[in-house]
Amino acid sequence: MAETKYIFVTGGVSSSLGKGIIAASLAKLLQARGFRTTIQKLDPYINVDPGTLNPYEHGECYVTEDGAETDLDLGHYERFLNVNTSQANNVTTGRIYQSVIEKERRGEFLGKTVQVVPHITNEIKERIQILGKKKEYDIVITEIGGTVGDIESLPYIEAVRQLKWELGDENALVIHLTLVPFLSAAGELKTKPTQHSVKTLMESGLKADILVCRTEHELSDDIRRKLAIFCNVRQEAVIQSIDAPTIYDVPNLMLKEGLDTVTLKKLDLPDEITPNLEQWNKFLDRHKNPKAEIRIGLIGKYVELQDSYKSILEAFIHAGAENEVKVVVESIHSEFINENTIKNKISHLDGVLVAPGFGERGIEGKIDAVQFARENKLPFLGICLGMQMAVIEFARNVLQLKGANSTEMDQSTKHPVIDIMEEQKNITHMGGTMRLGAWDCHLKEGSAIHEVYGKADIKERHRHRYEYNNKYKEQLEKAGMLSTGINPETGLVEVVELKDHPWFVGVQYHPEYKSTVASPHPLFVAFVKAAYEHSKKKA
Repeated sequence: MAETKYIFVTGGVSSSLGKGIIAASLAKLLQARGFRTTIQKLDPYINVDPGTLNPYEHGECYVTEDGAETDLDLGHYERFLNVNTSQANNVTTGRIYQSVIEKERRGEFLGKTVQVVPHITNEIKERIQILGKKKEYDIVITEIGGTVGDIESLPYIEAVRQLKWELGDENALVIHLTLVPFLSAAGELKTKPTQHSVKTLMESGLKADILVCRTEHELSDDIRRKLAIFCNVRQEAVIQSIDAPTIYDVPNLMLKEGLDTVTLKKLDLPDEITPNLEQWNKFLDRHKNPKAEIRIGLIGKYVELQDSYKSILEAFIHAGAENEVKVVVESIHSEFINENTIKNKISHLDGVLVAPGFGERGIEGKIDAVQFARENKLPFLGICLGMQMAVIEFARNVLQLKGANSTEMDQSTKHPVIDIMEEQKNITHMGGTMRLGAWDCHLKEGSAIHEVYGKADIKERHRHRYEYNNKYKEQLEKAGMLSTGINPETGLVEVVELKDHPWFVGVQYHPEYKSTVASPHPLFVAFVKAAYEHSKKKA
């Protein structure tokens, strides 16, 4: 295929309609037909990346192989496509403006007045085409964050308008996602919000080629016809996106609606091959027909917002399907765990996962949860901060190192079993001190973690600032907390496990980022299996 084709996904009426899932589902269908497809997200906020955003503001921050801190939608893209994304797949307004201002300071604009059009829009167009120009993809899908009509998204919409004009109609198309609400008082679906949204898009000089309508009820032919006429699209290009039991049902729903067929026709691409969704549907079948059920406690401090731990929840879905069990995740706020409440909150569970996080709020509750899992032989997985809590708990209660802590929580602790590395101590930029992206890890032969992966050398993604303090390694190992995964470059401990425990593993990295439908993460698969064994013993 000669030229890369571009698909732009915009949204109207309301945020959170699922642009990311629609983009990922369409990409999945195109990939299943043999097209090399990738997705990127343009975020209209001025933060340079979501790395410094509170999870309550924006959900989790997702990390790619190359260490980019990105929007959580990139997680969906990877989970659906089983293809790695990179820094080029997530662009923010902050990054665009930063780049243009730096160019201006270097004198690259030769004294010209720097303006939104053409300078900002040119930068956006350049970023949109980076992936296409690599010649690695047939189709690039670009999701534009926010909703049409927002002040923030105007430069993006303008850049898309220009690009569509430059590339030609058969090389670019716009999918507009809108809401068709059901008004219970009138007992009917209303098309007016969609009409207004399309009108707003057209005021910016951009016409929708395909309408995807989020709805709770089936769209009748009459409504589709009405939308087609008023919104200037063909009737077969009015696609219904009805509420689904899981996000993993959406590719099949879009296939049934013919979203991929209409897209290929508009882009003048061959439509002979039927999408091969065999592996996908096998996963769905196992996910929907579990043979048993287990309960896992997710101990964290952002649990009120589901999206804060999005990748972990999805990794449990993949691992559950692999084990043919339903994983019921109970979110438990670590601030409400103490010695009086712990038994009530944790004793009925089949496994405990202590989640990643930053800062000192809710720390003691996490440590109590680790202690309960350790003493009661409950399967335990600690991720990032969760692994550090396991080290602190062990140092305090087994080694009897009073007040052992991480210097993140207590700078004057006598026993900094978790500490910041020397070379990071003088960095002041919040975004600059992290260990980010994929790092090598060597696993000890004969360890539980080696058995999980079935190999000695792995690469996993990181997002943290503090590290296991090697000064305490000998003491910890002697008492039974083994360091079974080491970063060969730095000698830093990446994995700890307990000798005399059925399943107790803490990892400094984030395995959840790499779990996909096609390859569930082995660590989650093993943890779910251990929890299932535990539940059988209990019964």
